[in-house]
Amino acid sequence: MLFHSTLRKELARSFGASLVVLVTIVMTMTLIRTLSLASRGSVNPEEVMMVMGYTVLGYLPTILTLSLFISIVGTLSRMYRDSEMVIWFSAGRGLAALVRPLFAFAWPVLAVITLLAMVAWPWANQQAQDLKDRYGRRGDLERVAPGQFQESQGGRSVFFLDKDTPDNKSGRNIFISSLDNDKETVTSARSGRIEFIGNDQFLLLSNGQRLESSLKGDGLRISEFELHGTRVRENSLLPGEKSPARTRSSLDLLREPTAPNQGEFAWRLGLALAAVNFVLLAVTVSSVNPRVGRSGNLVFALFAFVVYFNLLNMGQGWIAAGRAPFLGFVAALHGGTFGLALLWLAKQHNNWGLQPLWRRLRGAGA
Repeated sequence: MLFHSTLRKELARSFGASLVVLVTIVMTMTLIRTLSLASRGSVNPEEVMMVMGYTVLGYLPTILTLSLFISIVGTLSRMYRDSEMVIWFSAGRGLAALVRPLFAFAWPVLAVITLLAMVAWPWANQQAQDLKDRYGRRGDLERVAPGQFQESQGGRSVFFLDKDTPDNKSGRNIFISSLDNDKETVTSARSGRIEFIGNDQFLLLSNGQRLESSLKGDGLRISEFELHGTRVRENSLLPGEKSPARTRSSLDLLREPTAPNQGEFAWRLGLALAAVNFVLLAVTVSSVNPRVGRSGNLVFALFAFVVYFNLLNMGQGWIAAGRAPFLGFVAALHGGTFGLALLWLAKQHNNWGLQPLWRRLRGAGA
């Protein structure tokens, strides 16, 4: 049908433009946030673009849903303002007849959203988390930048040294401040090198001074040395440490239905169900009175989008904390929204109103 093909072409143009704008905004915000993490030492500066790419990939389901919602609302609102919907209604077709061509356009986007939410979201989170963990688990000496004071992974020591070899195995002008068992130790040396003794890594210092002071006020001890060894802890994950729920696959979440896993799966499933509901909601909120401001319905649509996704995030926390059942919340939020959208669509399609209904009730009562 000519009208359907024209509608799909306009939706495609509007969807593409909205997607480009939203992706650009999200990439800019993510880049700023990732650079901030890199400046604090949480992300390797050389891997900023990779972390940003994985993060944006994880946000794509929400971006696609919002782009689809904005494109449908914007296109139908323009049709109302230009009286094209009047022609559609005059042809004997109601508002509900638009649902089929809209879903014919939206179903590939809905399939991609579901795939991204169920598969790409945990994979992207896992890759980004691996990059952060690998950079965070590096040895204490590897964390030190030349000419900068740097804390160890546990925050119990502060290192400073000037690295002067390509392999970072030796340095000069070394300073170490550590706190252990109510005792503060400050060690300085002219040079040092890294050696492995057994399975432990040691920093061997040469020609230095060591100052030990008790936090209880028991006294101060100063000593000089020609060679002194300091053990440097290598950080690693604990053997029994589990990965967070957001990095686990959807099948793993179903196999182990704990409260946090159910909350995460409810959020992923909710992304797909919310995208379907937003297609129906877009049809109902697109009605525009040409004599009223053009942006009123778009503002309301964005407000509905924000409220819906906030409820989705709140529900994830409620399910993870055990305050809401999984099936009950999914049915209440998404099923209730679906039913409300259908009821609203039926009201507009059949031109139901409160005044005719009130007159009918009064007539029946008389």
